[in-house]
Amino acid sequence: MPLDTASTYGQTLLRSDGRRWNELRRISASISTQSSTDGSSQFVMGNTVVVCNIVGPREGRGQRDTNNALIETEVTVAPFAQTDRRRRMKGDKRVQELQTTISSAFQAHLFTHLYPRSSITISLHVLSLDGALLASCLNAASLALVDAGVPMPSILAAVTSGMITSTDGITPSDPILDLNNSEELELPFLSVGTVAGLSEHQEDKVSVLIMESRIQIGQNGKKLEAMLAVGVDGCKQVRTIMEEVVRTHGIRILRGRK
Repeated sequence: MPLDTASTYGQTLLRSDGRRWNELRRISASISTQSSTDGSSQFVMGNTVVVCNIVGPREGRGQRDTNNALIETEVTVAPFAQTDRRRRMKGDKRVQELQTTISSAFQAHLFTHLYPRSSITISLHVLSLDGALLASCLNAASLALVDAGVPMPSILAAVTSGMITSTDGITPSDPILDLNNSEELELPFLSVGTVAGLSEHQEDKVSVLIMESRIQIGQNGKKLEAMLAVGVDGCKQVRTIMEEVVRTHGIRILRGRK
């Protein structure tokens, strides 16, 4: 049974895991984790762990689009990733939705026109799941694509944001950042992914926006607007961490060559 986040937050202004409304969980990542693939990464967000492998760009067989590369995504959720030990097959609706969303996001984000008549396969393996599944998959895939050398305008960073709604008229209705699994079961939330602007003066652009659950719009849509604003700001924080991972890896490679 999920914790009653709304009532506990109203008393302490802290969430069930001790975080404030705008705090991310612990994030760690690494790239070039497997030498047998063109690109690889591991992304850890709280207790959610995703491993990604990239194959390609390579010649695509029977591809209809002769001007752009085709992005294909395969998502595998380990049976031990969740407490219920549920085995998600390839025909699972949630898995199919993830694959379609990730493929569409990177099909529009990458410079696919540089690789005509080719395909890029993104293989994602979820080893542990504690919320932010789509966001973690997008972040892991983005890092692995950087490792594979696939050109893109910027790193695509994603995060979840939700809303603690007031039920008694006293508890504050506040947006929260980076929900864990228990919070996702209880609260309305969305997943948002952004790409950085081409210059310092340009704002980040929303590339992925998925409403994961229902929410009452009300109040002229201020709840949804607040969730989106918190999510976009969280994406900036996640992108900063991911860029530091890429920078550190590049420095390590240069030192090795010297």
